[in-house]
Amino acid sequence: AGPPQGAAGYDAFVALFDQFNSWKTPKAVDGIVDYSPATVARRRAELASFQARLPDFAVARWDRHQQVDYLAVRAQMDLQDFTLNITKPWARDPGMYIDDLQRLAYVDLPLDAKARAPFQARLKSIPAYLAQARINLDSVAADYADLAIHSLSNGDGVGHGMPYRSVEPAGLIGWFADLRARAATQQPDLLPDIDAAQAAIAGFRDWLVTSRPGMTTAAGVGKPAYDWFLHHVRLMPYTSDEIVTLAERELERHWANYATERHRNRNLPELELPKSAEEYEAQLAGTDAKIRKWLKDEEIITIPDYIPASYQEVGFNAPWVVRPNGPMFWEQVQFRDVSPDHLHATFPGHRFDGMTGRRVTHPIRRHINDSGRTEGWGFYLEESAVQLGLFDDRPRTRELIYIFGLFRAARTIGDVKMQRNEMTVGQAMEFWKEWTPYLDDNVARVDAGIYIRRPPGYGMTYTIGSIQLQKMLVDRRRQLGEKFSIKDFHDYLMNTGRLPVSLLHYDLTGNDEEVRRLWTHVPLAKAMQTTGG
Repeated sequence: AGPPQGAAGYDAFVALFDQFNSWKTPKAVDGIVDYSPATVARRRAELASFQARLPDFAVARWDRHQQVDYLAVRAQMDLQDFTLNITKPWARDPGMYIDDLQRLAYVDLPLDAKARAPFQARLKSIPAYLAQARINLDSVAADYADLAIHSLSNGDGVGHGMPYRSVEPAGLIGWFADLRARAATQQPDLLPDIDAAQAAIAGFRDWLVTSRPGMTTAAGVGKPAYDWFLHHVRLMPYTSDEIVTLAERELERHWANYATERHRNRNLPELELPKSAEEYEAQLAGTDAKIRKWLKDEEIITIPDYIPASYQEVGFNAPWVVRPNGPMFWEQVQFRDVSPDHLHATFPGHRFDGMTGRRVTHPIRRHINDSGRTEGWGFYLEESAVQLGLFDDRPRTRELIYIFGLFRAARTIGDVKMQRNEMTVGQAMEFWKEWTPYLDDNVARVDAGIYIRRPPGYGMTYTIGSIQLQKMLVDRRRQLGEKFSIKDFHDYLMNTGRLPVSLLHYDLTGNDEEVRRLWTHVPLAKAMQTTGG
């Protein structure tokens, strides 16, 4: 095993990636992607032609930074291979179609003439789209079916990725009722097409409910496929067994920290929920200003001039919502102190990270977005902020940091075990609630749905990605000694691209301990034949 020793140069490799990157997102007609068997078979053949060219390149003679790019691109092709041949969401997950249509219902009305035509074309296509979905969905997994049936007629209780409504619409059916009510006063010419779409969606729900007894296959990909995915797509230096062991240790460590922090703070008042939107907004503004000052004063990271100066422009993660049954899990933490989630999701977490990422100009790296790097970074920031002193004057907030850590570690275990078919969605939810203060059914269900339905391993990348970043920091500090700068380390992460952390580790340090193992490549089809998958 080792880098390919072909003849083609790096420029030709970039050209191959450009072709692949343009191909990888299926083209939609009237907003609808064709997942018919003939189209899927054609895409499998097209992908194989891309993969067949990978040995042609002189990777062994490239510098390490170019070798990193090769491994990143190979992993992107392996991801497409896995999707086309293992996860197959168009055939196994009715939620794929529901998600697609629910986003359509979020549109703001009225639409101008330019936007109206494509939107109406999509509405008109829904009956045929869902009729084809019934044909495509020939191997629906039990957990996928149950999640889809729930999401058709029930709100998720979280508002994940949705526009705000004071009363959350009841699933896809409720969102189309919301769309119809708005169209009735704002754009009534759309009503016939919305009515036809609503009838098709109700029919799809009825079909799912009637067909559910025969939908009995497991949702997870199984242990052999999961371990292949970890090595070839996630480019992780760990097996799934090792990831469970690491997560169990993190779960115990965070619980120990939470317990001792609670004891340390036993004589302090508990953090209370704010009583109004104004109180919450003031907390947001104060926390954002505090974090920005800390980042600058303590030389944690560079804040580029193009980053907006106000939190309203950058955005924030949890709007003020008054729920009939009280705040859900994320709000229980966020409303008490916005700091943990603001660090993770906003500044200098995901929103900041996204703004810097859009400035990356590298022809390959600007197009890759690995969750081990992005979610690992968000989670890494939380406990790093504790160690770097941000919460020295907010001792009760440190408890919230450890609660987040608990949930991420528990999710890692549940993520692995759901994909290895050792836990159902319901069992993962119960496990998470046993270990995580404040956790409610709705957040547990939404997260379980996300992590069983996305490409495998997304849920574990928070904890494991953070561990990898910590290891990378250690190796860089030991390499540079007193010349090490944590600001330079963080700036490198912001400005280099969102590649898997194992590749960034090699790219920055030259330490090839992990990358050496990644050169061993077993094609997916061969791996599944060997394991009987």
